[in-house]
Amino acid sequence: MGEHTAVPRLTITQDNQFFFAAAREGRLEIQRCTGCQTLRHPPGPACPVCRSFAWDTVVASGRAVLHSWTVLYHPKDPAFDYPLAVGLADLEEGVRLVADIAGIDHDRLEIGLPLRVGFSEHAHGEILPQLRPRDPKEHTR
Repeated sequence: MGEHTAVPRLTITQDNQFFFAAAREGRLEIQRCTGCQTLRHPPGPACPVCRSFAWDTVVASGRAVLHSWTVLYHPKDPAFDYPLAVGLADLEEGVRLVADIAGIDHDRLEIGLPLRVGFSEHAHGEILPQLRPRDPKEHTR
């Protein structure tokens, strides 16, 4: 993706670096408070429940369901194919993830659609989560 894009580079911090490093390796990691075990996404410096600064991560299953979505038509940026569907998905672990949706016609999107998290290259060569339809044979916990 060497084209000119208005998409800014990722802002990497000590709180979210693990997330982007895991994505480069094809894993979806969620931040977890080690004080009260609350999962949180997006990552942050302190637990919103118990205010602890101590945390680790858990590897998410990648199974999700579509909570909501929108289809973008403008403004067009060369980093994306349009129309671009962007979804809010409920992960099996109980947190939500925002990511683009691929592999399904936009007119087939519906709330509750079973999804899985994959990974794809985005602007600047970054690897980020992407929502894709789940194989109907794939079961949930």
